[in-house]
Amino acid sequence: MTDRLLRDGWIFEPGFEESWTQTPLRGTPIALPHTAVELPWNYGDETSYQRTFTYQRTIEMPPDLGDDRLIVHFEGAMANTHVWINGHLVTHHADGYTPFEPDITDYLTAGANLLTVRIDGTENPAIPPFGGRIDYLTYAGLYRDVWLNRRAPGWISNAKIEIDDPMGEAPIPRISVRLHEGEDAAAIGTITATVRAPDGAIVSTTTCTDLETVLPPIRDPQRWSLDAPNLYTLTLSLENGNAFETRFGIRQAAFEADGFYLNGERLQIVGLNRHQSFAHIGYALGPEAQARDADILKYELGLNLVRTSHYPQSVAFLDRCDEIGLLVFEEIPGWQHIGDDTFKAQSLKNVADMIRRDWNHPSIILWGVRINESPDDDVFYKQTNALARSLDPTRQTGGVRCIPDSTLLEDVYTMNDFVLGEEHLPGFLQSQQGRPRTPLRTREEVTGLTEPVPYLVTEYNGHMYPTKIFDGEERQEEHVRRHLEVLDAAFGDPAISGSIGWCMADYNTHADFGSGDRICYHGVMSMGRAPKFAAHVYASQGFDPREKPVLEPATHWSFGDRKVGGIFPLIILTNCDAVTFHYGDDSPLTFEPARKQFPNLPYPPVIITDEDLNPVDRIAWGDSWRDGVICGIVDGEVLIERRYVANPLPTVLEANIAPLIRNGDAYHDRLIRFTACDQVGNRLPYLMDQLSLHVSGGASINGPKTIPLIGGVASVYVRQMAGAEATVTAITLSGILPAATASLHAG
Repeated sequence: MTDRLLRDGWIFEPGFEESWTQTPLRGTPIALPHTAVELPWNYGDETSYQRTFTYQRTIEMPPDLGDDRLIVHFEGAMANTHVWINGHLVTHHADGYTPFEPDITDYLTAGANLLTVRIDGTENPAIPPFGGRIDYLTYAGLYRDVWLNRRAPGWISNAKIEIDDPMGEAPIPRISVRLHEGEDAAAIGTITATVRAPDGAIVSTTTCTDLETVLPPIRDPQRWSLDAPNLYTLTLSLENGNAFETRFGIRQAAFEADGFYLNGERLQIVGLNRHQSFAHIGYALGPEAQARDADILKYELGLNLVRTSHYPQSVAFLDRCDEIGLLVFEEIPGWQHIGDDTFKAQSLKNVADMIRRDWNHPSIILWGVRINESPDDDVFYKQTNALARSLDPTRQTGGVRCIPDSTLLEDVYTMNDFVLGEEHLPGFLQSQQGRPRTPLRTREEVTGLTEPVPYLVTEYNGHMYPTKIFDGEERQEEHVRRHLEVLDAAFGDPAISGSIGWCMADYNTHADFGSGDRICYHGVMSMGRAPKFAAHVYASQGFDPREKPVLEPATHWSFGDRKVGGIFPLIILTNCDAVTFHYGDDSPLTFEPARKQFPNLPYPPVIITDEDLNPVDRIAWGDSWRDGVICGIVDGEVLIERRYVANPLPTVLEANIAPLIRNGDAYHDRLIRFTACDQVGNRLPYLMDQLSLHVSGGASINGPKTIPLIGGVASVYVRQMAGAEATVTAITLSGILPAATASLHAG
């Protein structure tokens, strides 16, 4: 059994003709993953990729192939894909988010064989999420890895692991083996199942001939949790040398009427939604970048859950969620629209493909089996729920809606609750007019049910108050307040299992949506994963201050950014016991968290108003603006400090690159953030220069080599080859800042 990554050697050509399936093209050489059309940062035309494209390469037939089979495994292609080998159509896959693997063996000839892939980025109404309008882009291309797999006859394509009595002293794994299509179970012979503990030690070795098997109990189980994401490994070996390997975790996850429970302990869910898209190159970033997003969600934002809005996302992303202890709510493709019978049949297939691909990930705690924000369709959604429960009875189902009094067919009533902004909206939301500012509705109001049911808020804020990283201080302050208020309401209502905000990062969108420039500025981070002030709302709630103190004043520290002048009220997002505020030469003042305003938050912010200052120290229009120091106090000690200068000047261009996560990969798409900073290291939010990027060594830029500073930050993903050293130097076109260099070391 051998697997080879088909990264290089591809030819790309816009368009498609049937004759191309038998004729080598002379198009553009490219490497995967690849986006068919590279878009600008904003104002990109989404119709530019809604057409056909052709990818082609040769595959050598091994001279010693014998009875072995050659399989091409596509991890994902957007969106409507046909595959030919030597002019023979071998598969058609009508989904952009799940894998497919045609067997090309029967069409091979000695020597080089022509593999042709036709991608159609058209928004085909027969394929979810298309048919209506969607507020995000889907792009086009071979945007995930492609592998050439060699298998001896008779192999396992998948295996499901279910754990009996996961909270007992000796949980029992049950395995259900799936053979490759057309394989005869009787011809497989003996299967050897080996279970290894998280440290690699062998727990058990069992032989069997049945495809449904109970393995020996696991004594002294090391359960999977957020703080200890222990992963076991199951290897299924066949007599012919083929093997299948998967990881799994031992854990119990359940939504109840009084909240969510992980391993028997109630856990308040605090999460964000994530799109898998990036600036310029859309979906086409590899496993390292996918894994990095999981790390950002957990280690930068302090979250415990992510929702894969609105489609299955990269296996590398889910693998990383397993590894670091980040819960996942995964859902099928779709957005508001339910199509015809063909659409529904494909949607049911999406349910099956998603669950079969991902059923062994312990991080996944809920299957989304309803088209996001779609109307009720009881006949259809009874089918999606029944299918999910038959494939995986160990997990509950949810179905995200935005309408109250919806029929509850799932196990969890999952609701996008945008009530906080509804007093400003016309038309169908007029019923909310006159309501006092309400962060979240109660479960009873939303569901219309008298009996308590499991309830989860799956979106809030986002499009109700889009905020750019370079917006002025008053809008940033309101953005922060809205996220604080919803979190406080969710923490304060025991009927709410938790809340998942909209959303992690800004994203490109259709002309119908966004802020006119085809960007939805709905994230708590920019499209380049740079944090806005609202990102620190989550970080301040997600970390123990003794392990990671958080201190982020929601201010640009400028006297005239607000229409009334000054910086008050000043919201300081922190998990500290108290903060000190030191303005100019005035004596420092100490302030406690605003527990009366936010009584339910684990760590309320500190809010300082002008009235909190001594009369002689208050800031008046026309006064001289001064430096400031804000300190975070924990257990009587200063653990963290922020300094501000009254005359910020462009001083340094900082280059930040995170360490490698996946050292074993053939290539690494690595995120570098270049930040324009003042004399004391604060971001300059209104510096909108251009950076020219220069690469040396074994790396290349994903996207353009000249990029803008957006809110003082420019983010770039650099593709570094395994084992290679490289440097990336950024130079401001104006010369206002010294150049910055990021060194990419080999893993």
